[in-house]
Amino acid sequence: MDKINISEEMKVHEEWFKEANIQTLETLPDFMKKLTTAYSHDYGTICHAVSAAALGAAYAINNSDCGGITGFQASAVMWSFVRQWNHSNNKLGLKLVDYDNLLYPQYEDRFKNKISTEHWERVQEHAKLRLKENDGTAHPNVIAHWQGMADGNLPFDFVIGDD
Repeated sequence: MDKINISEEMKVHEEWFKEANIQTLETLPDFMKKLTTAYSHDYGTICHAVSAAALGAAYAINNSDCGGITGFQASAVMWSFVRQWNHSNNKLGLKLVDYDNLLYPQYEDRFKNKISTEHWERVQEHAKLRLKENDGTAHPNVIAHWQGMADGNLPFDFVIGDD
């Protein structure tokens, strides 16, 4: 079978995401096979294929007899995937910003440079660790930044904010 040559501009991937939403345990293998064998991918389309396959797998499980997760659980799945796929070495946490919320005044607090006491303490611990482990290759500005945090100075106009 000849592969279909596609590019990101063709927007074939938009259909893949629609198909991902309706996957079941029975249809998932064919969906993934199509994504991996029917197309000649470029740098961008392979990213969409991987994303559609992951979403298809998530929907297949959610559409199964054991599925039916809540929005809260879906958020936990998303963060687990982000951590495992691309941030497995992250030690201090991650933040996702939904800029759509800029349109609503009740979300003002979400856009302040705020860090929880717990996260700030972990940042300080890691700054102290970096200072101790520094082998002389860190730039003096980086060392000064670490030292400031180790000394308790919040960077980047951050404030402590425990909600």
